Amino acid sequence: MSKPPFPVVLLLLLISSTQSPAACASSFVCNLLKYTVGDQFAGNLESLLNDLADLGKYKPGENYYEKYDFRGSQVAYGRSKCSGSLTVDDCYSCLFKAVVAVKEWCYMAIGGQGELEECDLRYEQYEFV
Repeated sequence: MSKPPFPVVLLLLLISSTQSPAACASSFVCNLLKYTVGDQFAGNLESLLNDLADLGKYKPGENYYEKYDFRGSQVAYGRSKCSGSLTVDDCYSCLFKAVVAVKEWCYMAIGGQGELEECDLRYEQYEFV
């Protein structure tokens, strides 16, 4: 029997590392177009994903929209949301896990979406709101 691919193993470890129901994976969808290492979008995306996890922790149940264009013209757009039933700490934890998972599943994709049981996030290279 062959070993599962690395991202699958990482996701399974990520999911099993917590007792919170917020960590159960539902789905990941990725754009097939890729960006390159070191381009403007890569830097904007990294900042965007970090902020999407941070912003969600302040008020679970709210949508948070962000736009990053600090590093030139390749803008990164994103949205994050937690279920209103989560505590602030559980919301942050869920969104942090979603960021880690979407980075793995959608490695270098110009767009991606990760939905966990109690939170989700999406990023794109175009405005989608």
